[in-house]
Amino acid sequence: MIQSPYQKYQQLSAQTATPLQLVIMLYDGAIRFVKQGITGLEHNNYEAANNNFCKAESILHELVASLNFEFPVAKQLLTIYEYMLHQLIQANVYKQVGNAQEVVEHLVELRQSWKQLSGGSAAIQQQA
Repeated sequence: MIQSPYQKYQQLSAQTATPLQLVIMLYDGAIRFVKQGITGLEHNNYEAANNNFCKAESILHELVASLNFEFPVAKQLLTIYEYMLHQLIQANVYKQVGNAQEVVEHLVELRQSWKQLSGGSAAIQQQA
């Protein structure tokens, strides 16, 4: 399979990323796919909307699978992820942009939190 330089770059980025960077990359993908799903709904392209919402749901399932329940925050994140999954399903089934837009807002907020955590851990590693 021939890959473009961009595809090779993406693959190498994922292979060399830290766990925190991988989580941020998952959020980036989920945000992108939900936004593309919204665009599909707005243009009455329900196949594109469905495909993109399903991709975002897969990413949310991956985020759920990556939770470490040794930390109390994992249970809270699980609840949030399950809620977002429900909202995406509602958006997909009932063609409701508002539900999907709410998911984007939650994903962006969570991504910012993980990004701050990532920056903080980098500062800690530099001090060590």
